[in-house]
Amino acid sequence: MANTSSRALRLLSLLQTHRHWPGPELAGRLEVSERTLRRDIERLRDLGYPVQASRGTDGGYQLSPGAVLPPLLLDDEEAVALAVGMGDAAQSGIAGIEEAAVRALTKVVQVLPPGLRTRVDAVRAMTVSPASSGPIVASGTLTAVARACRDEERLRFGYTARGAAPAEREVEPHRLVAQGGRWYLVAYDLTRHDWRSFRLDRLTGPRPTGARFRPRELPAENAAAFVQTSTGAPAPHTVRVLVHAPEARVRQVVGQWGTVEPAGPDSCHLTMTSAGLDWPTQALGNIGADFEVLGPPEFAAHLHEWGSRFLRAAPAAG
Repeated sequence: MANTSSRALRLLSLLQTHRHWPGPELAGRLEVSERTLRRDIERLRDLGYPVQASRGTDGGYQLSPGAVLPPLLLDDEEAVALAVGMGDAAQSGIAGIEEAAVRALTKVVQVLPPGLRTRVDAVRAMTVSPASSGPIVASGTLTAVARACRDEERLRFGYTARGAAPAEREVEPHRLVAQGGRWYLVAYDLTRHDWRSFRLDRLTGPRPTGARFRPRELPAENAAAFVQTSTGAPAPHTVRVLVHAPEARVRQVVGQWGTVEPAGPDSCHLTMTSAGLDWPTQALGNIGADFEVLGPPEFAAHLHEWGSRFLRAAPAAG
């Protein structure tokens, strides 16, 4: 069991991620008894953190709005992941977040130890993040929907489906999904009494109703699978090739968008997962080395199609 100090930090972290925690559930997360949880809550109050408690069937705890939390504590891997994530957020296709992400990245890097800052710089230098080509989503819309998902609170918004007039919708929000250059909300539609996926760029004026709900079981393996099925998006392709180039050279080109494994002193296996086959083709062209296709067969056919197109466009050698 964690000591009292580390448990208090864990308790604060949990309280800030959820509007209301039932007592038994919170105690279970901390792996302590409800009696110990009550003592920990009192310690937080003694330190000046305004933790509210409610009794009854739906009793539990929540951190009052505006509560000031302790300094952010991160281990090395978390700090690197946070810095890289904020750098990618600047190209995420979320309106209004680009400048905020750059400011946040600057603040985090400034307080990192020199050795860790070097690691972050190296990761950023060797990572190529494609700019978003999908519709732009207002950052206020994204955060409002995300909070409703987190707090399990019913949400109302205006929505314009393709080929339909704008309509008001009320839903039980489940998860946000970024897929195919677009953002989607997976939610249970209370008007149609069924699960739906909503494109965030077609959604306006999201506002919580104040009514909480008990989460329903999603009729899919996960939210991403539900969006893929409901939108008719094609299943992603997993391309596997043997590249006759050093591992370091291949990593420099594909960055985080592929998995590279050594296969010899001057060759490596490269695996890339993509919604289409054009991006893996371009990536292999950028590497500028010979390679062998290991799968799938449709990727080999795609390369033949590209090659034929280029040969037709190029003048014959004389």
